[in-house]
Amino acid sequence: MDLARGLDLLPAFQPPDREASVYEAIREDIISGRIPANARLIVADLAERHGTSTNPVREALQQLRGEGFVVMAPNRGARVRPIDEEFIRDVYEIEVLIEPALTRWFVGIATEADIAVLEALHAEMLRLNYSDPVRHGLLDTQFHHTMYERHYNRHALDLWWKHREILRAISRRLPISLGRQATVMRDHQDVLDAIKAQDADAAAAVIARHVEGSGRHIIEQMRAARRNNRNDKAG
Repeated sequence: MDLARGLDLLPAFQPPDREASVYEAIREDIISGRIPANARLIVADLAERHGTSTNPVREALQQLRGEGFVVMAPNRGARVRPIDEEFIRDVYEIEVLIEPALTRWFVGIATEADIAVLEALHAEMLRLNYSDPVRHGLLDTQFHHTMYERHYNRHALDLWWKHREILRAISRRLPISLGRQATVMRDHQDVLDAIKAQDADAAAAVIARHVEGSGRHIIEQMRAARRNNRNDKAG
């Protein structure tokens, strides 16, 4: 199949099914920075903001607490946990465990049609060469989703999606180095080669390296941004 034509034939990417909720809305506000780090989360105010009763907000805050986005202290209520290096480390270390397992399973069921889709996505990302970061992000997400979407463990898939959205939302606010861009595309080619060779261990190893590299790059860019802020203030 011609790769450009193959891309045209791809279905429009849709994220895993998920019902919109107060939890989703508050979580997105935290990830995007609309609710800043250490901000107090007042149940009544959030309920009014989202046009709901207080019970769904309380349930959402408990769920967000379990995921590490919210901290609760006696007599101080709920506050937003800073999305700092430690938070990013925790997220990507979990992803390093999940994604290789999903990838290893995919190698055992991958068809020629699956490989054609992955090759088409990879070819389009190469053609764009990061000239359109938003489209690149969608293509990159579809690349990984194509490998994971049929996995029997829906809880693992849902956890992957949640963590990917966290990392993607944060990385959108940070630059990506030319070296990291090249590494991402090389990793995609390497995992494609391993899938075509039906080498599950090699494919899983590439994905582990890929995810860890993404997490480390985000942390490096966060540090660089802090240094730049300090230099700007000093100047």
